[in-house]
Amino acid sequence: MPIVESRSKKVEIDDEGYLKNFDDWDREIACRLAEIAGVEELTKERLGILEFIRQYYKQYNFFPILNSVCKYVHQPKECISEQFIDPVLAWKIAGLPKPDDMIINILHGQTPD
Repeated sequence: MPIVESRSKKVEIDDEGYLKNFDDWDREIACRLAEIAGVEELTKERLGILEFIRQYYKQYNFFPILNSVCKYVHQPKECISEQFIDPVLAWKIAGLPKPDDMIINILHGQTPD
């Protein structure tokens, strides 16, 4: 199992870069996950998005509606696509468990057959 290391800890990720343990996430780990995924920098706005996504997922066990994320973090309507381009990438950096194909399709705006 691959390991991601921050200044304060080491955590396991799967072969695709998803955290193995939801509770291992913190801002430092998010920065390392972002770096691995090729995201240049986790700005204050990006961290706000990630923290909201995590909070919502923890409460409802599902990813929030993308436009509602932007509303609740007081950012423009398309903040996910502007900040991360791909909502699946935001999901990964937020430290959520690996989504199944149906969830990936929904996040990409495709309706299930």
